[in-house]
Formats: sequence, C-alpha cells, structure tokens
Amino acid sequence: MLCSQAKPMRVLLSIKPVFAALIFSGKKEFEYRRTIFRNPQVKTVVVYASAPEKKVVGEFEVADVHYDDIHTLWAKTGGRGGISRETFLDYFSGKTSGFAIEIGEVRYYSQPRHLKEMFNVRPPQSFVYLDTRNANTAKDEVRHFS
Repeated sequence: MLCSQAKPMRVLLSIKPVFAALIFSGKKEFEYRRTIFRNPQVKTVVVYASAPEKKVVGEFEVADVHYDDIHTLWAKTGGRGGISRETFLDYFSGKTSGFAIEIGEVRYYSQPRHLKEMFNVRPPQSFVYLDTRNANTAKDEVRHFS
C-alpha cells in the first residue's frame, strides 16, 4: 500500500524587530499579511528580524491562517496583533481583505543566526519556502516564490 503523506513545510518571513520581539514575548498572537503563502502544508514560520537587527531570531508554529475582509479581520483579531487599529488600517490601505497568521508555539533562538549562513538567501520581500530535506546539513535548501 502506497501512502503519500505531504511533509510539513516551513517559510521564512521578514518581520520588523519590534514585532518579532512581541511575538517571542507572547504579546503578539497574530502576524498580519497582505499576501501569504498558498501551500497548506506550511506549519512553521522562521522569523527573520529585518533591519537593523538583520538576523534569524526564531520560529513559530502556524496555529491557523485567517482570511477575511479587513473590518472582520480586525474584529476577530484586533488587540492581539501587536498594533493599533490605525496602524492596521494603514498597513492594509488599498486592500479589501487580508490575512492573519495565528501564532502557535514559539521557539526563540538563544543565538540569532545570519540569514546567508543559515539558508544562503537574501531577505524575502514577502516569503520564501524552506525545503528541509537536508535538515542535517548546515544550510537548508530554499525555493523562492513570489
């Protein structure tokens, strides 16, 4: 009997250091996105804290992904996303709908890592799928998507 079970995947997201800190302190339960990965097998987000930190600082499990019109999304998640309603509306300006990644278990790296050394990629504009087939090697293989 042949069993084809999809392997859980990871994505790399660039997140501003202030928001990364809120994620790892437990004060931010949702990460908002205008666009998002489409692969339902994504179970882990690796966090790249953007400038001025410029390091991979940890990861979190994806508890759920919410997609809705902007006002409903705020009604469901507001106050738990680490930003004010005004900042939320500014971020989604020009959009009628958006995404909220619900943050599950978090793992903060005791030693933040350089993106190039860890994954041999540049900071993504939106996200990068990480291929972990060679997880025992120093560098993971990555695939870029737009």
